[in-house]
Amino acid sequence: MSETTGQRPARQRVVIVDDHAMFRAGVKHEIGPLVSVVGEGSDVETAVTAVLATTPDVVLLDVHLPGGGGIEVIKQVHEKDPDIKFLAVSVSDAAEDVIGVIRAGARGYVTKSINGLELVDAIRRIADGDAVFSPRLAGFVLDAFSGSIDIAAVDEDLDRLSQREREVLRLIARGYAYKEIARELFISIKTVETHVSSVLRKLQLSNRHQLTRWATDRRLV
Repeated sequence: MSETTGQRPARQRVVIVDDHAMFRAGVKHEIGPLVSVVGEGSDVETAVTAVLATTPDVVLLDVHLPGGGGIEVIKQVHEKDPDIKFLAVSVSDAAEDVIGVIRAGARGYVTKSINGLELVDAIRRIADGDAVFSPRLAGFVLDAFSGSIDIAAVDEDLDRLSQREREVLRLIARGYAYKEIARELFISIKTVETHVSSVLRKLQLSNRHQLTRWATDRRLV
């Protein structure tokens, strides 16, 4: 049966990719009445499979995924179907995440603070061929193209860190206490301490104040 009735346009077909089932369920509940959610993925492998099987109009893609991250999803999908459009939806608003996923081929990037109607509007705009960014994130893209951000240097330093270490780094730089980080990332305080020690060692820094300055200088917070 056609999804159009009278003059009502067809709803965009969407795949939701995120490693948190509750987030996927929440997004599906919010936007489900206005778009057609045709598939889901929780890691790189399931995401690529779902996208290629359904060829959606837009893929809502989390940047941080098991198996290689959102960038790897875009890479594998575009090898098979370069016309698939991706909209990154992430808790991260760090410059290297924004630039990295856009360089990989995403058409837009919004944070998870976006509401349902705003997300549906972004999906429709991406499906129509537009690029969509939250205002702050658009500034990162412009700065990267103008040369104001040395993305190569940022990537080289961050390559030393695991994905979890990057998450801890950003939260530390934002002033979170260890207990708050543990709650935010669903890990123990001892695990947070271990990650912080590892980050300091890899970046050759002595304390969290130096770490905060390092992240701020690179516009990661």
